[in-house]
Amino acid sequence: MKDFKDKTVVITGGATGIGFAIAKAFGADGARVVLAEPRLNRLEQSVAALLESGVSASYYQCDVADPQSVRALADYAWKENGQVDVLINNAGIKVPNHPVTDLPLEELHKIFSVNFFGQWHGASIFGKRMIEQGTPASIYNVGSELSFFSSVPNATAYMATKHAVLGLTEGLREELPEFIDVGLIVPGFVGTEMHTAEAAALGMDADHFAALVMPQIRAGERFVVSHAYNIEHINARFEAISNAYSNYAPRYDGDDAYDVKTLITRRGS
Repeated sequence: MKDFKDKTVVITGGATGIGFAIAKAFGADGARVVLAEPRLNRLEQSVAALLESGVSASYYQCDVADPQSVRALADYAWKENGQVDVLINNAGIKVPNHPVTDLPLEELHKIFSVNFFGQWHGASIFGKRMIEQGTPASIYNVGSELSFFSSVPNATAYMATKHAVLGLTEGLREELPEFIDVGLIVPGFVGTEMHTAEAAALGMDADHFAALVMPQIRAGERFVVSHAYNIEHINARFEAISNAYSNYAPRYDGDDAYDVKTLITRRGS
């Protein structure tokens, strides 16, 4: 979807950080922006700022961990705008960084309820309505560099949610019709309120991040990337996987006999 003028864009977690930076970028393209998150005061502040800058913006208070709340968000967005063209599944939280052996189980459930199930609810509820709508649309889930590699000590819970979001996105991409673009936004270290002020000062500026990702969203890219050095860590992981296969499961003639995709294709033909 190359042109977002007069299109409706719903952004969860859109009042601050990456979500708000992306909201400003969509607004600059002429989109109608709907921000959603639980904190009413932040929603009011951010929508006021967007309106002051000439962006068509509104908000809906929403807890993405609650599917009923996400359905109500969808109801609002379609009722107010007639259709929804883009969903940015951005809402996310952190929990204290502890090793797997020490993290309280309730903290793991808490972070999955927002970072994974919140995105699942958005993809499911908005995806179904986009199919029924039948017009070109986009769903972009916000993952992380931690969707691909470990970059923060003892952040395994957060990393597990972002690996799960990668799986959700890849599966959703195959399930939805071709007129709906599906992709994963892959932030590296961006300076937002998710971090302490001291740490945030070291990260990429959120507006700069948004400027990098917007052309990729317009192009319908599968992976929307930013931090260039991350490819070094991704390649290191790929090399380890490749070496494991080369050493213990090397290719041979007829090795597709147990390949699930090949078997499904043969059975369906």
